[in-house]
Amino acid sequence: MTNTPLVLAGIGVLAVGTFSLRFAGPALRSRFEVPERIHQLLAVAAVVLLTALVATSALTAGHGPAGIARPAGVLVGGVLAWRKAPFVLVVVAAAATAAVLRLLGVP
Repeated sequence: MTNTPLVLAGIGVLAVGTFSLRFAGPALRSRFEVPERIHQLLAVAAVVLLTALVATSALTAGHGPAGIARPAGVLVGGVLAWRKAPFVLVVVAAAATAAVLRLLGVP
């Protein structure tokens, strides 16, 4: 059984916090000057975070390794994305690669 008023209050607090953060960025942008080094660091941090997310999703399933089919599909999708293929083609090729490998019995 859930406590509906508490859940609604939590949603309201999160909504106000989200709106405040979204409003504060443009409103305070002219008051603070972020050094170029920080801009570069944030760009690199975003790439590292995305790479870690992709690696974790591609290489693990539950508490163990994902096998070979999933990482192979991610690799095919990554190569196609790097070669600037259309997004739909990237997704379909990655899924098809994993599906064909699994159909052939590759874990």
